[in-house]
Amino acid sequence: MTPLEAALVVFVLATAVATALFRDVLSAIIVFAAYSLGMAILYTVLFAPDVAMTEAAISAGVTTILLLLTIAKTVRPPTDELFESVNVPALIAVGAFALVMGAAVLPAIPAVGDPSAIAWANPDVSQYYLQNTYAETGVQNTVAAVLAAYRGFDTFGEAVVVFGAAVAVLLVLHREVFA
Repeated sequence: MTPLEAALVVFVLATAVATALFRDVLSAIIVFAAYSLGMAILYTVLFAPDVAMTEAAISAGVTTILLLLTIAKTVRPPTDELFESVNVPALIAVGAFALVMGAAVLPAIPAVGDPSAIAWANPDVSQYYLQNTYAETGVQNTVAAVLAAYRGFDTFGEAVVVFGAAVAVLLVLHREVFA
């Protein structure tokens, strides 16, 4: 792991913990947006630009805007404390679980560009897409071609779900009934 990747992982973990601990909703939303932006940068560093763009657009962009609109249209109760109180036994249990899972999973993750990675386990399939994508789809970027052409119905379905969620949120935000 490079120093940049390590710094991004530390940043993402710190913002995730801060998001969970802030009592002030606005502060939590802002830190959550920073978390999403950190994840998008981390995905970019790990050579997953399609996931990075989705993370930046949906999590850092749309979700942050919807959350900010929600608190703008609702009443924010005053808070005396900045952070939530921490349940120490639960924190220890979750921390131990995360360490065990990390110790079990992280060694199995191949390095970026490792020729023995699972993506290269069946070189016939990988090479087929790399060699034939442009001829079959007319798209120069193999990842974009797989998402848009080979998995077009799946990608369309995901877009429909995101659009449906956005419409539902807009409908809910226009129903301003508060007790």
